[in-house]
Amino acid sequence: MKLKLAEYAHIAEIIGAFAVVVSLLYVGLQVSDSASAVRAASANDVNVALQSWYLDIGTDQQTSALFYRALTSEEALSNEEEFQFLMMLHGAFLAFQNSYLLAEEGTIDTELREAITAAIVGIKQLPGMRRYWRQRKSYLHSGFADYVDQLLDQDINVTVDIYRDPQAESNSDVK
Repeated sequence: MKLKLAEYAHIAEIIGAFAVVVSLLYVGLQVSDSASAVRAASANDVNVALQSWYLDIGTDQQTSALFYRALTSEEALSNEEEFQFLMMLHGAFLAFQNSYLLAEEGTIDTELREAITAAIVGIKQLPGMRRYWRQRKSYLHSGFADYVDQLLDQDINVTVDIYRDPQAESNSDVK
């Protein structure tokens, strides 16, 4: 049985169509793997940025002492100390904002964003946080600022033991 040229053309079209479908499936798998890799890298980048910030604050005694005092005290700081504190906290908030924006676009999951921004809830009642937010809120993405406002308005008061003043607590126990 001899095939005509037209029949060979039909067989070639079928094989070509099958090859296109297989190629599209392969590309789809590659895109899916690539998207997963991007999400993983983004989650890592968010964590590394905050890890670096925490290490920078926590491993330098002078910086750590200033940050702690500025965050917990109602007392006025010098202009230089207040500026340094605002820049330190703003660095953390830029990382928080990054996690918010990545979650909004679906690059990282909202559970990670919420875990990262839980630190805001932990300090929301502290004087330094209130000063920071009053002065720097307008420097952030409006969607993120609204998100933080919602966190600040929540009727949840988390006690973060690290920011307690043991001296003030011992004085209140004596009364």
